[in-house]
Amino acid sequence: MQPYQFSQSQALLRRATQVIPCGIYGHFGPAPYTPLEHYPFFVEKAVGSRLWDVDGNEYIDYMCAYGPMVLGYGHPRVDEAYRKQMAEADIASLASTRMVELAELLVDLVPVADWAFFAKNGADVTNYAVMIARAATGRKKILAIGGGYHGTAPWMQAPGRHGCIAEDHEHVIRVAWNDVEAIEQAVGAHAGQIAAMIASPYHHPIFADNAAPADGYWSQVQQVLDREGILLISDDVRCGFRLHLGGSNEKYGFKPDLICFSKAIANGYALSALVGTDALKSDAAGVFHSGSFWYSAGSLAAAIACIEELKAIDGPALLEQQGRKLLDGMTQLAAAHGLDLRVTGEPAMPYLRLTDDPSLMLHQRFCGECTRRGAYFTSHHNWFLSTAHTDDDIQQTLDIVDESLKAIRRESSD
Repeated sequence: MQPYQFSQSQALLRRATQVIPCGIYGHFGPAPYTPLEHYPFFVEKAVGSRLWDVDGNEYIDYMCAYGPMVLGYGHPRVDEAYRKQMAEADIASLASTRMVELAELLVDLVPVADWAFFAKNGADVTNYAVMIARAATGRKKILAIGGGYHGTAPWMQAPGRHGCIAEDHEHVIRVAWNDVEAIEQAVGAHAGQIAAMIASPYHHPIFADNAAPADGYWSQVQQVLDREGILLISDDVRCGFRLHLGGSNEKYGFKPDLICFSKAIANGYALSALVGTDALKSDAAGVFHSGSFWYSAGSLAAAIACIEELKAIDGPALLEQQGRKLLDGMTQLAAAHGLDLRVTGEPAMPYLRLTDDPSLMLHQRFCGECTRRGAYFTSHHNWFLSTAHTDDDIQQTLDIVDESLKAIRRESSD
């Protein structure tokens, strides 16, 4: 198969850099994460498991818009719910009844949830969760996992990031993942000062292997936190509704006080949610947090339809099944080519790397070769499966992987 060319995409990127900082900002941006010669940057259309770039190239998409697409682009049930609501009202001077209906749905679906609150981005609700924890406990400090990602507010970013100052991190304590002793030490060193611990259900940093919780990790963590009156915030923005419809904590056997959702909640329509226990309801009511577009009824209607569809088809089980087919096939192909493809994380949202080159440049090259042949992968971030990925998609992907592995092996022997 002939590798794709990206002349229109590259021309648009040059235009964009004249009027937009970086041309494309944030995680959709270009090099060093996505080399210009291997990747498109502008989409023309997206349907089901596939997208087409402005040069007319077609891809099986394994980034799923970095997570929001879970049922396939343009899912008919979700889009119809959105269109129907938009024909009635979206942003208006009163709240929509869809807000109440979605809150009731989440309270019924998520075992720890006694109430729900809605915003637009994951960072909206991770920040709100921390505000609630501080209000409820009267404490300032937050415990977080080193390398964990919770959004782009200054306190959430890594120290030293452009635009952040040391004071932004004054009350954030970072500890290693799967290290209960480090949590014990942090709690002892800051007795009576820590409001909450925030963490994803399992560790999914970028540029690094993902890691499941060790046996007994969450039960031990909860014992420490409960003993010290520290709240637990589950950042389920990335994993939520892919691993378990009741919250990914149900899969791993722990009970947080607050859960943050976004990404897959509405199959691409802009929405996030915070759910919490009854003990925190009055504190949540007392913390002011709002936004101009947070009452968008269209997104709320889309979320109701998305969640109901995931329930009807047992979305998490399907995602795990298709993920395992893809990953088993890929690791077998890599081994046949004399390479070691390491897979970590969950099959529904795995992280992969070729271990044969610790610089990760070989893996970046591999992902680029797959992408310019029609399987859209990135080399630094976990991927995502959707329920729209079919067996035919997976077989076509494996054919692309095989050819791409041959290409990088040829290069290494030249």
